[in-house]
Amino acid sequence: MISTVWTSVALLLSASVSSAAFNPTGNTNLAAYWGQNSYGATHTSDTANWQTNLAHYCQDDVVDIFPLAFLDVFFGIGSLPEINLANTCNDVDDAVFPGSDLANCQFMATDIQTCQAAGKIITLSMGGATGADTFTSESQAEDFADLIWDLFLGGTSSTRPFGDAVLDGIDLDIEGGGTANFAAFVTRIRTLAEGASKPYYITGAPQCPFPDANLDTVLNAVGFDAVYVQFYNNFCEVSNFNVAGDWDFSDWDNWAKTTSPNPDVKVYIGAPASSTAASNGYVDASTLGTILQTTKATYSSFGGAMLWDISQAYANGRYDQAVKTALLGGSSAPTTSVGSTTTTKTTSSSATSTTSVVTNGDCAGVSAWVSTVAYVGGSQVTYNGHLWTANYWSEADVPGGVSGDWADDGVCTTDATLLPAIASSTLIASTTAHISAASVANSVSVQAQPSAASSATALPVFVSSTVSAARSVSIKAQPSVASSAPVSGPAVDSSVASATVIATASSTSVHSRPLVSASATQASITASSLSVSAAVFRPSSNATNATADVNVTETSIGRRSRFFRF
Repeated sequence: MISTVWTSVALLLSASVSSAAFNPTGNTNLAAYWGQNSYGATHTSDTANWQTNLAHYCQDDVVDIFPLAFLDVFFGIGSLPEINLANTCNDVDDAVFPGSDLANCQFMATDIQTCQAAGKIITLSMGGATGADTFTSESQAEDFADLIWDLFLGGTSSTRPFGDAVLDGIDLDIEGGGTANFAAFVTRIRTLAEGASKPYYITGAPQCPFPDANLDTVLNAVGFDAVYVQFYNNFCEVSNFNVAGDWDFSDWDNWAKTTSPNPDVKVYIGAPASSTAASNGYVDASTLGTILQTTKATYSSFGGAMLWDISQAYANGRYDQAVKTALLGGSSAPTTSVGSTTTTKTTSSSATSTTSVVTNGDCAGVSAWVSTVAYVGGSQVTYNGHLWTANYWSEADVPGGVSGDWADDGVCTTDATLLPAIASSTLIASTTAHISAASVANSVSVQAQPSAASSATALPVFVSSTVSAARSVSIKAQPSVASSAPVSGPAVDSSVASATVIATASSTSVHSRPLVSASATQASITASSLSVSAAVFRPSSNATNATADVNVTETSIGRRSRFFRF
């Protein structure tokens, strides 16, 4: 298993493509789910391009990690789990072990071992869009971990579905039922793997709205090696990469570096491998390549890409090859933040705060352009007395030069508007110094994301009262899970507090992203009260009203179908 020193990136493979061996600390890894014949589910008559045997996809160095999807039933007949690998192996078309519905897929052992010999990691993905099993206690979770260890990993059993093939880890794609006691399950797997002859990896596949509605608790409780974040079927999908406030890889990067029990956890960008692989979020390979390289150059937690799924990728002109090529290109992020956004960690008695420049038209706190720094789209710099914003990735191209990399935002005008992006109530005093001059600015943009122990209302109230005289005000409030607020909930209260005081502004934009427990109905009511504003409220996955974007998963066609979708 993973030793006390974290080996990062679950199920990842090796570093270089030439050796096709996965590198847990690398950032060019490509994971592709296999098992659900997603292309066959959407192209029932094109059988020639349906999913084929696993070894077929291991003949080159493109894909490094294959999670097998899915183990979708935990406690089936005979107290054994069930696996469904669509048209390859399932409990309807194939033999099952006596007294159970656990499919006997031992004919796959050679395929799995062939892929592993090629340097690829093969893991078992648990859950899926239709999986909703839970554990009633820690002891049940630990017993189930023992069973999984014996059936699929380093243990022994007479009912091993893949025979003598030993998988390389577990992937949790939990999209329903919750994750109570899953931490005990993961911890037990790691304990069993201690001293094993090879490493075993734990990965998860959360959806991109942060925090994930199902996996958040377990991700914060135990160390994962990697997370394959599903940046599709949600407002934060890859197709909204350039939409401010939607694309949230930075939230996952911040989680990886400040919250995850494994500080070396790797974050992957999950994307559909074709337009028919997901309901929303598909982008062409060139566009995804640019997104991958931009993210790779910006965030040191970046580990690579994940595709749903390999059958879709092959049918889509080997989409996986183009993605791998993009991963191998471009530059990598340094270990510390660089660029126009100044990142400073300030520790107080109860919180850590990251400060970043949030104003438009103000040059205070914005770094001067440096020719050796790689900037991503949206980065801001000062040059020749002007504020500049990068149109896209740029390095060594002078602002105002012929490359057109930079947009001129005009002459630097007013002083100082640095705000904590994550500010607890104990840091309000330091915030005052940063925004005290903002009330006379022509345009003020405030992004407030209180930390877990902070008050959801304190910062927005303070900020909005300070900038009430501004001609244009933009406030983005994203309360944390544990934040406190009176009345009807942190999501609604923070936006109300922000909006009510700035009613005199001629232009107001309030973006509020409610918590898991927040109600979309409450958010809509609040939005309608802002007569002069363009209010955008995005409820999280468990919101109770479907009027806004929600945490949607790809629906499947029924558990017994041979065609599942992620």
